[in-house]
Amino acid sequence: MYALLLALIYLAFISLGLPDSLLGAAWPVMQPQMGVPLSYAGIVFMIISGGTIISSLLSDRLTKKLGVGLVTAVSVLLTAAALFGFSVSNSFRMLCVWAIPYGLGAGAIDAALNNYVALHYASRHMNWLHCFWGVGAAISPYIMGYSLTRNLGWNNGYRTVSVIQMALSAILFISLPLWKGRKKISPEERAAIPPVLKLPQILRIKGVKYVLVAFFGYCALEMTAFFWASSYLVLHRGIAPETAAKYASFFFIGITAGRFLCGFISDRIGDRNMIRAGLGIALLGIAAVFLPVEADWLCLNGLIVIGLGCAPVYPAIIHATPANFGEENAQAVIGVQMASAYTGSAFMPPLFGLIANHVSIGLLPVYLTVFAALLLFMTEWLNRAAVSAKSTHLP
Repeated sequence: MYALLLALIYLAFISLGLPDSLLGAAWPVMQPQMGVPLSYAGIVFMIISGGTIISSLLSDRLTKKLGVGLVTAVSVLLTAAALFGFSVSNSFRMLCVWAIPYGLGAGAIDAALNNYVALHYASRHMNWLHCFWGVGAAISPYIMGYSLTRNLGWNNGYRTVSVIQMALSAILFISLPLWKGRKKISPEERAAIPPVLKLPQILRIKGVKYVLVAFFGYCALEMTAFFWASSYLVLHRGIAPETAAKYASFFFIGITAGRFLCGFISDRIGDRNMIRAGLGIALLGIAAVFLPVEADWLCLNGLIVIGLGCAPVYPAIIHATPANFGEENAQAVIGVQMASAYTGSAFMPPLFGLIANHVSIGLLPVYLTVFAALLLFMTEWLNRAAVSAKSTHLP
């Protein structure tokens, strides 16, 4: 049962990653058909991000009321319906409408499953969980590319992923008994379940503000590097566009491969040391990108190093949440963490776009360094706060 449930959780995270790359892959074709400016993809992305933030904040209430298994199954079904809605949309307005359930489904899955794995599985499984998200995110552009090259249209790409999501949702609904455990909850145990925490109560937990800023900084770092790496290489370093695009994708591959490898060592090294090592490696990669040398290979491979450094940070912070804030608060804190993460990924890459437009795109390494340093300081302060909170409870 343990292994089967874990396989289902991995499968659910593949489904979480599947839709994430579709819009970027399809938008060059969708945009002229919709008759809207190229920048309108950002509007759809912001609506999706808004939905994920809302459902992340509600995840504690939903999970305690419905259970992790049902929340996951319904959320995957919700994203499947939204993707089908995308596939039949013939106007930008309809895309915006369907983007709402798209985001709501994604945020609920993310928060619920991250908390479940943090509570019930070892650190290595958290790394592999996020590695499987990368598998889903890598598969969907190939599906969209196949539809476009075979003249099947972007609608078919969305429809194909929607069908896959519906099949995954059916599997999750069938497997709901696996999530319930072997014994029924007694009235006494049910009464002992902690109440749903409101946002002000969560923010008053010692160290939560540090971890929220840390999550914000991490996603700002990761998504800014992902979105702007190719443009930086072409416009600032003068590297050929096809080479820049290849190495920009290697950044994402570095994260996925790094999480797979980290799964073999994370239990021995521990979450805090994984965060420190990852940030140290990421800073080395940023330095390689920043160095004003003519050797392009150093800059190009620096992107891969940044990806490898980022790999363990996000899973390690999440896995440490029950230890830092208590198992009874973990679901509530993780939901708010997800909301903070989505806020960083939604707003910080566009902010750098403004900086690049009005100052210089050459400031990308400096921008990344600011968030890497912010992340390092926040996680270290979080460690001190967690140690202090534990010491006050010692006999």
